Amino acid sequence: MTPLPTSIRTLLVANRGEIAIRVLRTCRERGIRTVAVYSEADASALHVRMADVAVPVGPAPSSQSYLVQERILEAAKATGADAIHPGYGFLSENAAFAEACAEAGILFVGPPPEAIRTMGDKTEARLLMQQANVPMAPGTTDAVQDEAEAERIAAEIGYPVLVKAAAGGGGKGMRVVERADEFQSALRGAQSEALSAFGDGRVFIEKFFTQPRHIEFQVFADTHGNAVHLFERECSIQRRHQKVIEEAPSAILTPELRAEMGAAAVKATLACGYVGAGTVEFLFDEGQYYFLEMNTRLQVEHPVTEAITGLDLVAEQLRVAEGEPLGYTQDDLTMHGHAIESRVYAEDVKAGFLPAPGPLLRHRPPSGFGVRVDAGVEEGDTVPVHYDPMISKLSTWAPTREAAIARMDRALAEYDIAGVETTIPFCRFVMQHEAFRSGDFNTSFVGKHFTPDALAPDAETQRVAALAVGLLNFEEANASAPVLNGHHAPVSRWAQRRR
Repeated sequence: MTPLPTSIRTLLVANRGEIAIRVLRTCRERGIRTVAVYSEADASALHVRMADVAVPVGPAPSSQSYLVQERILEAAKATGADAIHPGYGFLSENAAFAEACAEAGILFVGPPPEAIRTMGDKTEARLLMQQANVPMAPGTTDAVQDEAEAERIAAEIGYPVLVKAAAGGGGKGMRVVERADEFQSALRGAQSEALSAFGDGRVFIEKFFTQPRHIEFQVFADTHGNAVHLFERECSIQRRHQKVIEEAPSAILTPELRAEMGAAAVKATLACGYVGAGTVEFLFDEGQYYFLEMNTRLQVEHPVTEAITGLDLVAEQLRVAEGEPLGYTQDDLTMHGHAIESRVYAEDVKAGFLPAPGPLLRHRPPSGFGVRVDAGVEEGDTVPVHYDPMISKLSTWAPTREAAIARMDRALAEYDIAGVETTIPFCRFVMQHEAFRSGDFNTSFVGKHFTPDALAPDAETQRVAALAVGLLNFEEANASAPVLNGHHAPVSRWAQRRR
């Protein structure tokens, strides 16, 4: 095995979009040369334009480009990269890729392969957490083998139960079972979906909480045996089991409970031999918390943690990867103010949050004190059909939660996007809803409070929209009008004034 470098001079970002840009910016600040990789669909993407060097790695489908380990490693070798940052998604939680980097003498900016492999297998992770005395929801620590035995275990746990894929996430291979007579079909459905999505049909069973909160702790560990938590993020506003709004800190944790849950997160981190940035996720129900899973990478929602701690988490990742100690203890860390993140996706909210990719005809982000926009695209770009349809992450910070919500609502109102449907109207709905403002909400927020009718435009909005359509029709008519004396003959007084 080639010896690993102790300092990073050139770093390849094995990702795209806003996370690639996020890493590139920190590298630029640290004087690190950067390499981007791109698919055919991303040839003119913003992350390609920002990097010092850009290397094509294949056709548009990620399975033929961003997920092809050999091409990523070839790009690293060809450009002299001594480190690879995987971002999140794609190869970020792939133990085999982390091993391949080490074999090639390239620093993998992430945890050891063993930690990725252990925490990526939900049954192994549950067993390890049980041994480390980290609270877990009632359920199995092994994949279920026999249908009859699985049904008996479900009955012992008590319905409703959750059948979950042992390998994977993102809501795939997951079934909620309300009654015993639904169990067998749900089990087979989860196994089939897990096999299709992850190539692994193993599933396990755990208690399903009907109205929990989703609270996760950012953790950090170095190669010297030090580990800390950087406080929590509340991630309970979700659609399709996926987060859309996050905040730090949670509105409901007391200092005592925060310390207890944070200590459990650090215990989980040390138990798996972790290094770098990770996230320990918990379900919180009726005052009790239960280990859910560990994400062995940087999270999408890391900006809210950066806002309340003042730490650049990507810079911390690079320092730890180079072998430096954390440089702070748990007692050194404090929270300042409150931060909220809204994920701005190209999605049709009224159609059930379906992806709605397309050309970004206008993209004018908000600004002002306490406002941060992490965008992966610019005006004139296209949100491609091949990947996650995220446009940007909009974050706000303020001294109090109430002020952070008000600032987010203002920023969302200023965010001007045209060409695609977005989640902005839904995010404003959340900011204005009393359940969210009061802190009295959970993961069932969307099902309980939101319907597409809630986003129906008011009379004034409809009037302005009708006027805009009318003006656009005038423009199109003028463009096709007969030419007189070298000019299109105007067909309206509005068109005449514009000329």
